[in-house]
Amino acid sequence: MLTDLFLCGRRRGELSDVEKRALEGAATEVRAIPARTRIVERGERLRASTLLLEGWMCRYVDSRDGQRQIVALQVPGDFVDLHGFPLERLDHDVGTLSACRVATVPHDRLFRIVVEFPHLARLLWFSTLLDAAMHREWIFRIGRLSALGRVAHLLCELHERLRVVGLVKDGSFDFPLTQQDIGEACGLTSVHANRTIGRLRNDGLVTIAHRRVTIHDFAGLARVAEFEGGYLYLDDGSQGD
Repeated sequence: MLTDLFLCGRRRGELSDVEKRALEGAATEVRAIPARTRIVERGERLRASTLLLEGWMCRYVDSRDGQRQIVALQVPGDFVDLHGFPLERLDHDVGTLSACRVATVPHDRLFRIVVEFPHLARLLWFSTLLDAAMHREWIFRIGRLSALGRVAHLLCELHERLRVVGLVKDGSFDFPLTQQDIGEACGLTSVHANRTIGRLRNDGLVTIAHRRVTIHDFAGLARVAEFEGGYLYLDDGSQGD
């Protein structure tokens, strides 16, 4: 089913079969999108939201001189722009980092869900609140952690988010981000990001090679990152493999 990964590891068990069918039936289109494609432009009117089925996406803001700040990363199972339903437009751009497959859910169908399935509506709301929780943690990460801590924290978070949707094996997961992307997500230059990754590698914590991350010591990486996963609201409250 298209929505199998939505809220996986986070209260998905609360969804009834009827609610699952309602959410599944709300999707009107499934399409493939190439890597490095902008799918939502800042300020444009939105009439649908996007559920990410495969691949990686990001939300970002460009400065006047063309410098990009990544403000969120999206992985399979995420409703990328669900907050666009009540807001009607976004204050940032949305684009793909890798080739993606997405499902489109028109806002008129989301409105019917809100009216007819109040419990499902609360879980959709919960999904947007998860985004807000991650935004707060990102502010902490960029504002208070060293470069080493920022990159370590990003990798810990991605490990946990991918783990609960079944995309981590033996501490390893696909990773389409470039050094520039890592820098833009962590408030670093690409050169500084590269040096930081090298230090994490030399410390025996992480290897990033061939578009894949392998975390050799999650507990050690989490200590460097001051990472505590409570803000991800995982069902089991666990961390690591």
